[in-house]
Amino acid sequence: MNAIRAIAIAMFAATTVAATTSHTVFAQNRPKESISMTTKTSAQSLSQWIPQTHQEVARRAVTVDGAATELTRYERRDGRNGGLEGEHFSTVVAADGTLKGFANISLDLAGQPLPSRERTEQIARAFLQETAPDLLTRMEISWIEPHDEPIRVARNGRVETVTLTGMKMKARNLADGRWFWVIVGSDERPLVFERDIVWVTFPGHRKTEKWLHDGWLKQQAEVKQHVEVKSA
Repeated sequence: MNAIRAIAIAMFAATTVAATTSHTVFAQNRPKESISMTTKTSAQSLSQWIPQTHQEVARRAVTVDGAATELTRYERRDGRNGGLEGEHFSTVVAADGTLKGFANISLDLAGQPLPSRERTEQIARAFLQETAPDLLTRMEISWIEPHDEPIRVARNGRVETVTLTGMKMKARNLADGRWFWVIVGSDERPLVFERDIVWVTFPGHRKTEKWLHDGWLKQQAEVKQHVEVKSA
């Protein structure tokens, strides 16, 4: 499993689309002037959400809708279910310190009772007030419903997929027309947060990159590998 985890982390570091290849940066050779959180608010907001059980395993510069951002991945110190599609806490932070999103994909939160829609909205609003108060000014809630995220886990010598479910409050920022959401987990803490999502109405798909989603990262790695093979 350690070999699988090492390969998956390498895939995470190598994953990139053609438009962002030149921005890829690894933690060990990251220059001082690379992207960093420039506001104390963002740093403090992130520190309280990152599980103490996790440690940083990868960091790289990426672009989100053409803007420079930094993607950081944390995984469990004990190595449990590490690598792409496993357990992780990942963050995306803009160059100006804005927290664009995070994902806390943990097996510990699977299969537990979820908060009600009313409680979900209460938790989401409190989180936004602390972390992204600008989104509350002209927020229009679209819906609050259960949302599933898959996790690849190792059990009894075999790998299987477990579904992690949270309550998702999806909303639109009427100030700019972009979408954002907070997914609340069974522990009544934010499971996933994403903001400033650009949606293309026709033909109907998300335009903003999905750096927090391992399935999407894996697809980008496969596409990149396919292109490199054809070019060889």
